[in-house]
Amino acid sequence: MRFTLPRDLYHGKGALENLKTLKGKKAIIVVGGGSMKRNGFLQKAEAYLKEAGMEVKLLEGVEPDPSVTTVMNGAKVMLEFEPDWIVAMGGGSPIDAAKAMWIKYEYPDCTFEDMCKVFGIPELRKKAHFCAISSTSGTATEVTAFSIITDYDKGIKYPIADFEITPDVAIVDPDLAETMPQKLTAHTGMDALTHAIEAYVSTANCAYTDPLAIHAIEMIQKDLIDSYNGNMGARDRMHDAQCLAGMAFSNALLGIVHSMAHKTGAAFADYGAHIIHGAANAMYLPKVIAFNAKDETAKKRYGVIADYMHLGGSNDDEKVKLLIEYVRGMNDKLNIPHCIKNYGTDSYPCEQGFVPENVFLERLPEIAKNAIADACTGSNPRQPSQEEMEKLLKCCYYDTEVDF
Repeated sequence: MRFTLPRDLYHGKGALENLKTLKGKKAIIVVGGGSMKRNGFLQKAEAYLKEAGMEVKLLEGVEPDPSVTTVMNGAKVMLEFEPDWIVAMGGGSPIDAAKAMWIKYEYPDCTFEDMCKVFGIPELRKKAHFCAISSTSGTATEVTAFSIITDYDKGIKYPIADFEITPDVAIVDPDLAETMPQKLTAHTGMDALTHAIEAYVSTANCAYTDPLAIHAIEMIQKDLIDSYNGNMGARDRMHDAQCLAGMAFSNALLGIVHSMAHKTGAAFADYGAHIIHGAANAMYLPKVIAFNAKDETAKKRYGVIADYMHLGGSNDDEKVKLLIEYVRGMNDKLNIPHCIKNYGTDSYPCEQGFVPENVFLERLPEIAKNAIADACTGSNPRQPSQEEMEKLLKCCYYDTEVDF
């Protein structure tokens, strides 16, 4: 077994300043849609890198759920500029995109299909090292061996998984997270909770990942709702909690909540129906807990989680029920719906449903097949059949009981 984290992790308010300590000649900063610039963090990062004696280039405008095209275009820019540091800052999207660009920059002949071979990436750091600076409290991509890239032609999100893309340096500065809008705080927070719970029940869990997962769950239980409601002390602590959850799942891996979220997120994009990753996780998590709890080992581990959360229950069946109820209650407090049918853009629920029922049912077999093939399915405690995955996704669409 292997346990891998960034070599250096700088955390706490003002941690961004540690960019001054990086040694190199050229740095490229990869960012998203503009919040880092609007809030002055991009300018600070650029100034710190210049203070470190580097020539700096900006690669701006990475979209949410970055595309294969964005990755390939960014890698071209890197090949021309030849940085020895890639600095990615913002939410999960620019950091994930930069990780994939890094692979293509180091290995220009590498195709996207090559990148998607699980733990099959050749040795990096021949040309550049990688620094990740997170501004959202959810994905924890600043400490993980994962990157999620969307192939919009296929309507599928693909996880790239390899310890080679674990950043060299992570900067976890809560100042950046304080600028998150309320809805993003909810979605990223539930993403972090899902990371921690899936890591704890994953078949790849171990003595090194369990304490990180459990402590992250305890912190999220204590602080997520307050963070959502504008308490900045809680917001700061959530930034640490999501990072601990990331350390856990990067090494213990995930499960089918993520498989399903990856494969439904962009599956209805042609209808303008994009299911935000954290919201998908929040909706699917209670259903997957019920499904996985039919496995005795998983049920016991969910029981341990419920105990650490002080939810009560005299046996594991009761504890699982209470855990599911608690997660659903969190979704209510965060204004996240319980099922795809009620998922909307601005208000919940939508009259027609964000994803039309007939379209969902028509695409269901293909989505289920793709979810089973997702890189996160292998470490799920219960391996679903095609029929079970279709039934599970239907439960996630209609909010019906999982009794199989």
